[in-house]
Amino acid sequence: MLNTILGSKDKMSALYFEGTRIPVTWVNAGPCVVTQIKNKTKDGYWAVQLGFQTKKLKSTSKPLQGHLKTTIKDNKAPKTIKEIRLDEEPTFSVGDIVTISKIFRKGDVIAVTGTSKGKGFAGGIKRHGFHGGPKTHGQSDRHRAPGSIGQGTTPGRVLKGKKMAGRMGNDTVTIKNLMIVDVDNAENRLAISGGVPGILGSLLFIKRISEGNLEDLMTETETVVVEEEGTENTEEAKTEEVSA
Repeated sequence: MLNTILGSKDKMSALYFEGTRIPVTWVNAGPCVVTQIKNKTKDGYWAVQLGFQTKKLKSTSKPLQGHLKTTIKDNKAPKTIKEIRLDEEPTFSVGDIVTISKIFRKGDVIAVTGTSKGKGFAGGIKRHGFHGGPKTHGQSDRHRAPGSIGQGTTPGRVLKGKKMAGRMGNDTVTIKNLMIVDVDNAENRLAISGGVPGILGSLLFIKRISEGNLEDLMTETETVVVEEEGTENTEEAKTEEVSA
């Protein structure tokens, strides 16, 4: 059964559920067109190839036009093509349209995969959380230096994987256990609890993990009972006045 759909990140917002404010990210999910079916007998595994969004046919290469000939409409071809692996034979066929209504419901627990924002070349403090060097005792220009990066004669080299300065971000990131707060079938949009990786408009893989309950997102607030000072004394005073 297909449990994944392609989408693009939209704006962040907030929704309310039974008085609880839930920060959400709106995602334009689908509709996706099935462009190819992978057969386990022929290809060694089951998979569905999905096409997302569209672009002009003149911007598509000739080999790709041949591959997508059954899904090209109005001189437009799918812009993004990705393959989703399955555990069993899919029920879809080439040309079918996959929408969010066929996969997701409110409260579903999902995992979102995307490419994180690129931060460019960053130092060790920003990239890995180094503490930096001492601020006194003659240190005037080494506050954000990485420090020693290796030993002496043994091993006589810098070991692989050493945390150092370098390009930060622009990595494939998966955030699990998010929840579907709202489903807009008319506009093909999903409201997902919390934040998701990537910039606005970036490609996302939304995968359904299991069913859930929106009540799990609610925050319990303590009920505070405030007693006014002198309430008991006032009542006693009223009693005395009546007796008099």
